Amino acid sequence: MKKITIAIDGHSSCGKSTMAKDLAKEVGYIYVDTGAMYRTVTLYCMQNNLIKDGKVNEEGLKKVIRDIKIDLRNLDPQIRSIEVSNNVSLVAAIPFVREEMVERQRLMGKDKGVVMDGRDIGTTVFPDAELKVFVTASAEVRAKRRYDELQAKGMPADYDDILKNVQERDYIDSHREVSPLRQAPDAILLDNSQMTIPEQKEWLMAQFRKAAE
Repeated sequence: MKKITIAIDGHSSCGKSTMAKDLAKEVGYIYVDTGAMYRTVTLYCMQNNLIKDGKVNEEGLKKVIRDIKIDLRNLDPQIRSIEVSNNVSLVAAIPFVREEMVERQRLMGKDKGVVMDGRDIGTTVFPDAELKVFVTASAEVRAKRRYDELQAKGMPADYDDILKNVQERDYIDSHREVSPLRQAPDAILLDNSQMTIPEQKEWLMAQFRKAAE
């Protein structure tokens, strides 16, 4: 089988990371969670007073963006908090932030053999990826999954707040000026609202075998 690039795009909290991580492990590829990169930048902004009253101090962030270290092997658990979730779409919509992250992502995947998940991998980061999957699920299902995930980690969670956050992030992600969330014309659509993780895994492996033949 040839070595390929796999791009898994889609809405927030629809299981992209779990799918991508499992597939990468199964086929021996590198896994890159691009959402964690934007969340790390967001947490940095929050910890350094670069977000106030729902607005990002873009001038201050631009001065330090290249110096923000992102270690995907040792991520701060706080990047998954509801506070970060409430602000990440604001940070991710900033053009120079996306440019910096896309540049880093392309470097990570330049030799292929990578599974990358996020919002714009198949449309912007790797438009020539051999396998593109666009994952979606209803907002209610995604909110419940996110709620269960936070509960399992012992982190505070309120279903109604999470559902509102999911809906707001969908709108911001789909309407931002740079790299808006959209399905690439050649991406395979997967609505996993009613699928189990094993069913998703089996489906994705079948797509991988076809693309890597």
